[in-house]
Amino acid sequence: MFEYNFAAIAVLVLAVVTVYSGWKSVPQGQEWTVERWGKFTRVLKPGFNLIIPYMDKIGKKQIVMEQVLDVEPQEVISADNAMVTTDAVCFFQVINSIKASYEVNDLERAMQNLVMTNIRAVLGSMELDAMLSNRDQINTELLVKVDEATNPWGIKVTRIEIKDITPPRDLVEAMANQMKAEREKRAQILRAEGEREASIKVAEGAKQAEVLRAEGARQAAFLQSEAREREAQAEAKATYMVSEAISKGDPRAINYFVAQKYVDALGNVASADNSKVIMMPLEASDVIGSIAGIKELVAGAKG
Repeated sequence: MFEYNFAAIAVLVLAVVTVYSGWKSVPQGQEWTVERWGKFTRVLKPGFNLIIPYMDKIGKKQIVMEQVLDVEPQEVISADNAMVTTDAVCFFQVINSIKASYEVNDLERAMQNLVMTNIRAVLGSMELDAMLSNRDQINTELLVKVDEATNPWGIKVTRIEIKDITPPRDLVEAMANQMKAEREKRAQILRAEGEREASIKVAEGAKQAEVLRAEGARQAAFLQSEAREREAQAEAKATYMVSEAISKGDPRAINYFVAQKYVDALGNVASADNSKVIMMPLEASDVIGSIAGIKELVAGAKG
């Protein structure tokens, strides 16, 4: 009886283990391959799946979500023989679980070596200045090359980013000195251009001042000429009036001209710098009388 119970328990346990081994729950974002007697048969999708116990087994478990591969730092020699240290990061996704499982052995290691080899090839064909300034171009070229190489493995490379490109310390110092010299050169050029613009502005201001000064002088000369013209007209009119008076036999008209010249001469003598004492001639009373006669002449002309 005891042996019968033991056998029944053993059969029950074996049945439970058999059924349990045939149940497979695949997590979301993964795909499992099934092998029967060591040969691939099918792929298990996420969720609940059944396999034949003892005949089927799980082969490879592939993650079909996008994955990140951190590429190890390595030294690269540029086209102008500059040694730099660079590292990168690669984003890829398994789109064919069968190829990723059976077309390549150790997928992650193969991806690592492939990306490092292409980084050396791409960066080694560029000079240091182009390498440091064309990061986007490098990423695009690496993406095209690596994606094409991994296509037979059922892998889609979505992005490759160069994280850092580090030149040697002495080269960094030389580049810093070169940048400093370039900045100083640009500053001197800007300073020279500023001084040139300032000189041009000053010259234009002086030119404008000269133009305005000449315009003022021309206007003043015009006004002086107009004043002289009016004075000449008044003098001509006065001369005409005196001539008319002379023609009529008025002796006061002759005294007008004599008195005018006499007064002008006295004014010149009085305005001289070295004139301290002015000697008036005895005929000054006659001049005053002539002036009085002029007054009468003008009054008569007005009448």
